Amino acid sequence: MHNISFPHFLTVTVLNDWDWTSRIIFFSFALSAYLLTIVLNAALIMIIAFEKALHEPMYIFLCNLCVNDLCGTTGFYPRALVYLLTETNRISFEECIVQCLAIVMYATGEFTNLSVMAVDRYIAICQPLRYHSIMSPFAVRSLVTFIWIFPFFIGVLAISLALKHPLCRYDMNRLFCEHLTLLNLACKQDIFQGIINGFIYISKAVFFVFVLMSYLKIILACRKSKVNREKFYSTCVPHLISFMITTCGLSDSLLTRFKAETLSNIASTFLSVIILTFPPVVNPVIYGIKLGPIRAKILYIFKSPRINNL
Repeated sequence: MHNISFPHFLTVTVLNDWDWTSRIIFFSFALSAYLLTIVLNAALIMIIAFEKALHEPMYIFLCNLCVNDLCGTTGFYPRALVYLLTETNRISFEECIVQCLAIVMYATGEFTNLSVMAVDRYIAICQPLRYHSIMSPFAVRSLVTFIWIFPFFIGVLAISLALKHPLCRYDMNRLFCEHLTLLNLACKQDIFQGIINGFIYISKAVFFVFVLMSYLKIILACRKSKVNREKFYSTCVPHLISFMITTCGLSDSLLTRFKAETLSNIASTFLSVIILTFPPVVNPVIYGIKLGPIRAKILYIFKSPRINNL
């Protein structure tokens, strides 16, 4: 019965056909992208944290989005970089579970963050006179708590689902651990797992529809007011772009799962990690460029005499 117990290690087979040159090239790009992601998100977090004028709900939620992006990329990049520089491509089962939790929380956290940000923008544009009474400090704290508690709940649920049955296979054709991969490696699956897995994806679909409906109402409200249109272009466009990028990244990752047999190994691997690599590096750039107060603070920092004298 040893072949139906939880293993000490899992083997990542997706890189087996990669030659050393391909590994070095992708390692260089991956390391550069990881460092850039850390610098951009950390810079935005520090700007919001140390600039009192930015201690408003919109920027607080943006700060949480950056923290979530850092958590997701840190759950993915370090292990992927090790895979690219080694030929064993093994990960301990415990590390796999931790990575799975981090990635599920990150993916869910993107939608909870963007949903809360959509609520904030809806109230700011559609009910501006009641904005400060609705978005009270207590309400902001409650929304921030929801941003993190719900993804953690989904993550624990996904891990419990993956651990329900022992594994019969130990080879992963993915560059990272996720609960669906572990489910496919299990000796058997049951209807309960299907129901819970369906709940996880339905919850993300609900957030998706919720954000779309919020922005639809915002756009309708902006048609009647020039002031609202200016607010939309200055504060909502970055959120909408970020939402579209996250949705497209998740869609590409899911489509790759169904088209894996028709894609090359490198193309399949690249598309599967878009959700983990693209939004975290693009989000801070979009917000840094489009949000006036953040853009002004960045320009002030770079124009500072201390920076110019370096």
